[in-house]
Amino acid sequence: MNAIHPAGRTSAESTAARPADDTADLKDLRRDVDGIANLAVERGRGFVDAARLQATEYVDRRKGDAAQSVTDLARTLRDSSKTFDDKPNIKAFFDSAAEGLEQLGTSIEQRSFTDFYEDAEALARRAPVAVAVATFVTGFVVARFVKSSSVTPANVARDRYSA
Repeated sequence: MNAIHPAGRTSAESTAARPADDTADLKDLRRDVDGIANLAVERGRGFVDAARLQATEYVDRRKGDAAQSVTDLARTLRDSSKTFDDKPNIKAFFDSAAEGLEQLGTSIEQRSFTDFYEDAEALARRAPVAVAVATFVTGFVVARFVKSSSVTPANVARDRYSA
C-alpha cells in the first residue's frame, strides 16, 4: 500500500525521485562551491598583487635614502683614510672599501627592488649553503646584541647596588 505525500506523489514515486534530486542538488552545490572558490582565488590574487605593488613602491621610494646612507658611509671612510697617509697599506684598504661602497650606493640608486630580489634569489640558488650560513651568523649576532642590550630586573638590581 502506497501512502500519498503532500506533493501528490506516492511513497514509491517519492523514493524513486529522490536520487535524481540528490544528484542534481549535489551538482548545484558543487557548482556553487567552485564559483565561491574561484572568486576567493581571484580576490586573493588581487590582494597579493596589490600588496606586492605597495611593497615594491615603498622600497623604491626608500632606496634613495639607502643609497645616500651608503654614499655617506663611503665618504666617511674616505675621510678616515686621510689619517693613514703615513701607512699606505691601511690607506689603500680604506680607499678600496670606500670605492666599493660608492659603487654599491650607485647600484642601489639605479636598480629596482625587483632587480635586487632576482639577484638575491639567483645567489640563493647558486650558493644555498653560503646563504644558510650567512643567515645563521646574522641571526646569532643579532641575538647576542639583543641579549646583551636587554634590561632585566637582575641587571637593574645589580647595577643599582654595585654603584
